[in-house]
Amino acid sequence: FSQFGQVDKVDIIIDRDTGQSKGFGFIEMPVNGDAEKAIAELHGTEIGGRTITVNQAKPKQMHLVAALSAIVESSR
Repeated sequence: FSQFGQVDKVDIIIDRDTGQSKGFGFIEMPVNGDAEKAIAELHGTEIGGRTITVNQAKPKQMHLVAALSAIVESSR
């Protein structure tokens, strides 16, 4: 990813039980254009004999938790 621009953070997701990689991770790049170029260039390429999927991560569903908390509080 660094060939496309600055990489601020890399998180490889690890299985708690086995300590092995789950096969995916997250890369944070501060410049959207660099991230978009990395996605366009790397999606569908092969690493270690495996075709990789590279896309923009979807935001976590924290809004739902906050909404449910508000509903519970208002019903008391």
